[in-house]
Amino acid sequence: MSEVDPRVPVAAPGTGHVRKGQPLTRIDGPAKVQGQARYAAEFPAPDLAYGVVVNTAVARGTIVAIDLDAALAVEGVLEVLTHQRRPRMRAGRVFHKDLIAPGGKPFRPLYDEHVVYSGQPVALVVATSFEAARRAAMLVRVEVAPEPHETSLRANLDKGHSPKGIKFGYKPPPKEKGDASAAWHNAPFRMQATFYAEAQHHNPMELFATTVVRDAQGCMVVHDKTQGSQNSRWYASHALGIPKSRLSVRNAFVGGAFGSGLRPNYALLLAVMASEYLDRSVRVVLTRQQMFTFGHRPETWQQIRLSANAQGQLQSIEHDVLTETSRAEDYTEVVANWSGQLYACENIRLSHKLVDLDRFTPMDMRAPGAAHGVHALEVAIDAMACEVGMDPLAFRLVNYAEVHPIEDKPFSSKALRECFALGAERFNWSQRPPAPRATKIGTEYVGWGMSTGTWDALQMFARAKAVLDAQGRLRVSSAASDIGTGTYTVMAQIAADAMGLPLEHVTFELGDSTLPVAPVQGGSAHVATIGSAIEGVCDKLRAGLLKLAKRHHGELFSGCKDDDVECVEGGLRRKAGGASVPIIELMALAKDGKLRASHLLLPNQREQSKYARATHSAVFCEVRVDEALGTIRVTRVVSAIAAGRIINPMAARSQILGGVVWGISHALHEGTHDDPRLGRFMNHDFAEYHVAVNADIHEIDVLFADEDDRVVSRLGAKGVGEIGLVGVSAAIANAIRHAVGVRIYDTPITPDKVMAGLAHSGAI
Repeated sequence: MSEVDPRVPVAAPGTGHVRKGQPLTRIDGPAKVQGQARYAAEFPAPDLAYGVVVNTAVARGTIVAIDLDAALAVEGVLEVLTHQRRPRMRAGRVFHKDLIAPGGKPFRPLYDEHVVYSGQPVALVVATSFEAARRAAMLVRVEVAPEPHETSLRANLDKGHSPKGIKFGYKPPPKEKGDASAAWHNAPFRMQATFYAEAQHHNPMELFATTVVRDAQGCMVVHDKTQGSQNSRWYASHALGIPKSRLSVRNAFVGGAFGSGLRPNYALLLAVMASEYLDRSVRVVLTRQQMFTFGHRPETWQQIRLSANAQGQLQSIEHDVLTETSRAEDYTEVVANWSGQLYACENIRLSHKLVDLDRFTPMDMRAPGAAHGVHALEVAIDAMACEVGMDPLAFRLVNYAEVHPIEDKPFSSKALRECFALGAERFNWSQRPPAPRATKIGTEYVGWGMSTGTWDALQMFARAKAVLDAQGRLRVSSAASDIGTGTYTVMAQIAADAMGLPLEHVTFELGDSTLPVAPVQGGSAHVATIGSAIEGVCDKLRAGLLKLAKRHHGELFSGCKDDDVECVEGGLRRKAGGASVPIIELMALAKDGKLRASHLLLPNQREQSKYARATHSAVFCEVRVDEALGTIRVTRVVSAIAAGRIINPMAARSQILGGVVWGISHALHEGTHDDPRLGRFMNHDFAEYHVAVNADIHEIDVLFADEDDRVVSRLGAKGVGEIGLVGVSAAIANAIRHAVGVRIYDTPITPDKVMAGLAHSGAI
């Protein structure tokens, strides 16, 4: 992007000077609600062709025949790509690895005759209209010779193996601390439970789509729904052997992703492949049903054993995990490790194994690993508190970890006690009756539950560039992404504050693989990473302004070093006070009227390694359970968050609200059901894959503890995207137990499970 795209969001005139920590509405909001923001499937191109994917329903087998005659006879059909009819594709598996691929052999769409999962793409019909392509896709006949398959995790629990290779963000469970088994057998109070969580599928509002705009020289601008434009460009370029100079990827606006866009999916490669084969622009859009034909949150089985003494002090923690992966790649999440981070304990044993199934490789989904792992831990902690006879909050405070229980490192910051206090006071937790089934309103029993949440406080590396012009307008750029979290807004806010400029004079460019390097948007690391890079590049611009000021206003800035000055209200001044020189006046003295700077942000790993770095939360919730119907309503949630310095409280609150909504959905609704006979996910649409809707959501209150962490980032910020989800489902499960006296360990907690639990307990 040599010039600013007119569709890049800019704050409205008159917004004025905005500081970090000030609530601010999203600057991209008007473009989205007015239809000016273009998503991946909305970019026009001359002679655009349309591709429709053909998937197979066989879970494992070999393609023995493909009949394309009827499809090719449809008017407007240009070509049908298959493993036998396609452009050159690199054979080596290494060329098909994206930048965050787990260990193993990545899937190669349309590469050969082997079918490795139900839903695998086996053809792409390309036509001059979408309607013709869709009609022809229905006429493609693919004959597959099926082979025995296995898609049930619970039927293969004895086949777990240790993860092989490396997965970005994964840390294997640490070595055992103490002797957990002996401590468990010798403790006066013990509990053990098995947890099962169904697979879940990402369902962002925007369908996955790729539009390849091709010019006369064969250069391609690829508009892709992705959480990392540079990762998508890397993958497509290497898999098809296309030079970097011929291919760039853009993702200016993304309609949600939740982790599903971290790794490139097959729509991208098929669209680029078709463009190469036909030498024209191509668009491929997946259907909602096809959104269920690639990665998902893995099905998970867990077993936890806890023990405590009469004072409620934990004596042992044991957490064993089995999750699914594909036969080709070892996708692994951090599931068990959270149980070694939250509570002080001298005996901790954790394990994680994988089970290979005939499915597509799972992928990160909001709060990967923690969504299931912390759920199991926190339900077990609640059960342990009940066993000892203590209030669940009091039990957690007795076992509060002042340092990392296994690594014995101090936390860079940890305001979890404040979260407990803030949340409990707002929720009125002190009025909770200790016994279950104590409160009934009409036909519903009322229950109160709580949970702790935690997530890593991450920082990656990134580069930012900036240009300040003679009119005092600042353009900052980095190949970041905005998947609806407010990246455009908060990055512009950071830059405007650093340079003392009105927000409407600052433009932040993102979503283009040709921009300075940035990580994929995931793990709640974008603000700590990209934001810190922006502050770094603004430091260099400010140093450039100081040089100009010393040259022409030496009396005001004599002896000043770079750290002695600041930009405030459109001017440069000493931090100690004194006269301010307008930035515009200084820029008139700059060569060609511009100052340029670039900054590479590298985490201070030496300093960060001295600390345990995490975000924390305390979640309190109220449910109402009708035991005659088994229905559950979550009527009130208070979420207290410790996530470092909050740069934009309005955007951060929005993130937590969304996380709580998803936590309710996770607890009560979401699960993708596999038929092991067919090896296929059956509820692959919104009619049968249930998510929380407006009627499921009631009162949600969000609080932020005062925290500022300069170890994690120079901004003092951590991240809020993941932590809003973690712990919510456990708080709901614990509240259900308090309401009706039945504890349910599997998710989602549906009415049939409530009824079965009540019947088993003798309550009904």
